[in-house]
Amino acid sequence: MSLTQDLRQKHDDLWQKMVNHPFVVEMGDGTLPVEKFSAYFIQDYIFVRDLVVLIAQGVSKAPDLQAAARLNSFLADILNPENDLFVRAFKELGVSEPEYTSAGASPTTQAFGDFLVRVGLDGDFCDIATVLYVTEGTYLDWATRMIEAGKSPANPVYREWLDIHGPEVLGGLVDWLAGFLDLADTAEFRPRAEKTFLTALRYEYLFWEAAYSGEAWPDQ
Repeated sequence: MSLTQDLRQKHDDLWQKMVNHPFVVEMGDGTLPVEKFSAYFIQDYIFVRDLVVLIAQGVSKAPDLQAAARLNSFLADILNPENDLFVRAFKELGVSEPEYTSAGASPTTQAFGDFLVRVGLDGDFCDIATVLYVTEGTYLDWATRMIEAGKSPANPVYREWLDIHGPEVLGGLVDWLAGFLDLADTAEFRPRAEKTFLTALRYEYLFWEAAYSGEAWPDQ
């Protein structure tokens, strides 16, 4: 069994909880309250800054030009089209520029972001690829399920957020990450890969939880 298949199988329960979280289900059905999505979107906007650091470190630590080009292309997509989506979506959601530019990270967002930066700085390319396989693979999974089920929420922001994480956008990258990790598999790397995979997956689940149930620092 390949590395990614083994990790997916071992942690399938948590993977399924993440990709079938009530936040995702309600977003696909169009019943998710806009207030919850707006809170999530602000935190994701903050999170993306640390994701950019992780990817940039991945480009610098890539084992060859092909791997560097893969991540560089992904980085360019985040810094250009996705950033434009954030700005347009905030207007549609009624979130002012001061609201999202001055917002602070929630406890989960800060912890997840710190994890990304630490992996980017201290880890090697395989560690970075493992985190990205989880962050992009889980989003690809839930978006693909929604698209295949014919979900098309009336809210244009929900609909575009679904489409931008579908197979036409993320499919190639996630397949490449899986292929790279499976080829890089060694007895020495597997325990580290599993720890990194599980930590990233736990944070992804907690990110939905925080957005859906609400989260704040004790003194707020």
